[in-house]
Amino acid sequence: MENLSNEEINKLLSYWISHNTQHKNDVKKWVDRIKPSTSQVLVNHLEKVNELYEEMEKVFNSAKNEVANSNNGENLEIKKQEKKEPILKKEKESEKFKLKKIGKIRTPYIDTAPYQPVEEDQRVFKIVVDPQYLESLYKLDKFRYIYVLYYIHLVSRDINDIVSPPWTDGAKVGAFASRSPLRPNLIGLSVVQLKKIEENNVFISSIDCFDGTPLLDIKPYIKDLDSKCDANYGWIEDLDGYEHLLLHIKGIPHDY
Repeated sequence: MENLSNEEINKLLSYWISHNTQHKNDVKKWVDRIKPSTSQVLVNHLEKVNELYEEMEKVFNSAKNEVANSNNGENLEIKKQEKKEPILKKEKESEKFKLKKIGKIRTPYIDTAPYQPVEEDQRVFKIVVDPQYLESLYKLDKFRYIYVLYYIHLVSRDINDIVSPPWTDGAKVGAFASRSPLRPNLIGLSVVQLKKIEENNVFISSIDCFDGTPLLDIKPYIKDLDSKCDANYGWIEDLDGYEHLLLHIKGIPHDY
């Protein structure tokens, strides 16, 4: 079996601590609810369970401290090596960015995906967050909508400065003036409705990406802060048939 690094062990311990805390809070919540309708003996048993969860939390935290202490020697050695690196090399490295997958998006779209989310599609759409980030979902379910950032990993076409969105009948605009996936950085952004969260599964409304798309980040969509009442439609207003296209954008049913 392959050995785990200290970083991997630390992430695993963080997941266990989060999981333990969730169970502890659930037990406490249900103890408070059943107190009026059950015997004190049963309440005492369940409160003892909560004490055990608290003891487990202390042990887990002690284990995390042990991992942190074992990293100190390694970190000192890394800092010594960094001091020896030429300044020029550091400047070049500063132009590079590293992103990591923190989960994946599960959708029904295997071979083809729509250009925009299809509101009528009521199949299962969800974000599966990697277990070590479970704690980062705390209180996210208080929001009705969320931003989802992801890596558009299946793009096979060449990246261009000028693109032609498929719904514009040949109109050409700059990549930054469009929502085309053909961008210098293949990062997708969607606003979706958050339906519910179960463990590390975030159930959402439909999203226009392929099954298995790598997740980069989740952010809450906040009323007033993220909604701009004076936003316009930009160059889309100059297109022929703009009024008809607007019906599609707004999702308004029509016969023509």
